[in-house]
Amino acid sequence: MRATAELQVVPIGAGVSVRRQIERVIELLRGHDFLIETHAAGTDIEGDLDEILAVVREIHHALHEEGEVRLLSHLKLETRTDKAPTLAGKQL
Repeated sequence: MRATAELQVVPIGAGVSVRRQIERVIELLRGHDFLIETHAAGTDIEGDLDEILAVVREIHHALHEEGEVRLLSHLKLETRTDKAPTLAGKQL
């Protein structure tokens, strides 16, 4: 099933700058067959629903293995049965 999502990963206790951690999140997302668009407060994703859910797990595992103690992720998902949702369809 195709889906669109907005993902925001927040490393808690990582200090003022979290650029390194967010660059790692983007790197992990780019390792999948997703269309992604980054913005100031998160990343929009278009892809397979199961792969989107799996990459969130992958992100948490990877960042924890790399030393992050606490992560908070906000995930918004959209799925449809009448047509495949797309990021292009969200443009105003």
